Amino acid sequence: MKKVIVIGAGILGASTAYQLAKMGAEVLIMDRKDPGQATDAAAGIICPWLSQRRNQAWYRLAKAGARFYPGLIDELNQAGITHTGYARVGALSIHTDEGKLDKIEERARLRLADAPEIGVITRLTAAETQERFPLLAGNYAAVHISGAARVDGRALRDALLQSAQQQGAVMINGDAALEFEPGRVTGVKAGESYYPADEVIICAGAWANPLLQPLGIDFKVSFQKGQIMHLQITDPQETDDWPVVIPPSDQYLLAFARQQIVIGATHENDIAGYNTSVTASGIQEILSKGLEVAPGLADSIFGEVRVGFRPFTPGFLPVIGAVPGWKGVLAANGLGASGLTMGPFIGSQLAKLALGREPDIELGDYSLQTAVTGR
Repeated sequence: MKKVIVIGAGILGASTAYQLAKMGAEVLIMDRKDPGQATDAAAGIICPWLSQRRNQAWYRLAKAGARFYPGLIDELNQAGITHTGYARVGALSIHTDEGKLDKIEERARLRLADAPEIGVITRLTAAETQERFPLLAGNYAAVHISGAARVDGRALRDALLQSAQQQGAVMINGDAALEFEPGRVTGVKAGESYYPADEVIICAGAWANPLLQPLGIDFKVSFQKGQIMHLQITDPQETDDWPVVIPPSDQYLLAFARQQIVIGATHENDIAGYNTSVTASGIQEILSKGLEVAPGLADSIFGEVRVGFRPFTPGFLPVIGAVPGWKGVLAANGLGASGLTMGPFIGSQLAKLALGREPDIELGDYSLQTAVTGR
């Protein structure tokens, strides 16, 4: 049985550990539980098909991530784990400009041929749009995508870790340091304890670079701070099946059960260190943009603001694979704001690589070489 250590227990690490355990590996998951992990703050929209990003490698990965979800959720449900935070509720891409909506609909229909999971594409009037999400302003029409989904990052991560541990994985809270000999990583040390491994997989997000520095490698991972707000509406209507809302701005709205609404998020670059402070400017930005789109939120009750650091690699494209020049160590990073869309699928690919199986994607598009340099 192959021994594999996964460093980092966010959505990527949890997904990797789950897949490894399912495939029969002996799995150890190690995480420091630092505040600001991207998954802790994430509420994700699984709807990559409307993206205007021109990078086809990014789109292929995001599309594969969305396609991967239904099978994964079905596996967890069959194992008795039903609280996954995932629901296929559809999405409303809203706009006040009918011409812009024409282009959104055209983009969706062009991509439908090789992504049937998009589902049914429907043009909605402003009245029909507001009927689907009653808190919206009355001047937004929409393109509705039935195959879109939303997911609570914390809930899905916990479900994956629970299933991995049910299948024999062990999780410890520790500050990992790589142990190595010339050309090969042999395991991990945490405190005074040493844990040998056949493979170590680094899924540490914004904290990945310090792990590789002892190998003489500079992992070019930057990060962006995001603040996301949780509200509760006072109207006692059922919100669990409300669609996610994708406005023209960089904000979004998601509804969960028990009148819970999530709005956000900020995109803060060039921050000083891992500062998890909730800021007045962040709150102001979220509320001003959110209330403009959904004035019905004005009387809602404030719950909390969560803060996370989205990791990025050069070119804003995820990297996946073996660490150049070293055996026994793999890494993936740079999922950015698409971590919940891509994370479970990329985790499945990391697990296959660790166990010597063929991946389902062409890894040359996401080479780790583009994000590492030697010292």
